[in-house]
Amino acid sequence: MKLIVQIPCLNEEATLAATIRAIPREVAGVGRVEILVVDDGSTDRTSDVAREAGADYVVRHTHNRGLARAFRTGLDACLKLGADVIVNTDADNQYDAGAIPRLIAPVLAGAADIVIGDRQTREVAHFSVTKRGLQAVGSAVVRRLSGVEVPDTVSGFRALSRDAALQMNIVSPFSYTIEMLIQAGSKNLAVTSIPVATNAPTRPSRLFRNIGHFLTQSGLTMVRMYTMYRPLTTFWYIGVALVLLGTIPIARFLVFWLQGNGSGHVQSLVLGGAFLTIGFVTLLIGLLADLVNFNRQLIEVTLEKVRRLEYRAHADAGAEPGVSESVTEDAGTHAPWEPQRGEKRARFQ
Repeated sequence: MKLIVQIPCLNEEATLAATIRAIPREVAGVGRVEILVVDDGSTDRTSDVAREAGADYVVRHTHNRGLARAFRTGLDACLKLGADVIVNTDADNQYDAGAIPRLIAPVLAGAADIVIGDRQTREVAHFSVTKRGLQAVGSAVVRRLSGVEVPDTVSGFRALSRDAALQMNIVSPFSYTIEMLIQAGSKNLAVTSIPVATNAPTRPSRLFRNIGHFLTQSGLTMVRMYTMYRPLTTFWYIGVALVLLGTIPIARFLVFWLQGNGSGHVQSLVLGGAFLTIGFVTLLIGLLADLVNFNRQLIEVTLEKVRRLEYRAHADAGAEPGVSESVTEDAGTHAPWEPQRGEKRARFQ
């Protein structure tokens, strides 16, 4: 049983070493604990610090691609390295690494596919009242959209089983937290949470510039992901609303027409007809989007099978990769691993 702790990071030379040192190297029920750092195009010594601090693997983007893509790169790397359980944590040492054994316990027991570390944001002293309120409202919205009942939906401290990681297809450019839960709900994965402690902040968040930027990006992510995984429901609500709006002016016209005064209210008929037409077109778009959604599901099934084949191929080969110098994600190709242990080279395919 292998556990890999992945750490996406950008310019974290000041905090990364402490984060790595805090990760327990022996966990009950796990034969091996390894650490993988995903350097998302840092311009400082992040990669060097990771190696010096004892990271087993370092994967580096040639330039910054964002947290969600760094997370996705980490998942792919962990799977190809033979991880049975994957834990994601932040590079700023926000989360208590001592909670990792409790975090992965439901996965090891087969009781959950994904476990989220609940920061208990209402009790975090350095969270402002505004931030606590936004966390509560945002988490409630995500729970409603995803159908997954976890209290802290944007916590980055989470554990995944290998099967859950194989099914994750993160496409959002902003953050993976919301999208993962919507996907998990859509795929009927078992998701739970455990309370975890947090450390004092070491720096301001780099994921967003301000609260307005965070709300905008999070809102767009929710809309995109919900529409992607629930297209018929999304367009059904919009289409029905437009149809109902269209019936109001048409009903008004009919009332006047029955009273013999319809000629002066043709505008209502035109307006209502326009709304009805747009509403019916929206419903048709929903049907088409739902068909596209089924096609996407077939593609995801194919991708999952390819990932499983890659995982088995790497396991059968018994390759022991070490440190990767760079990853060119857009082209889908990866630079050779530089072995840290032994002399055998391997490649990401």
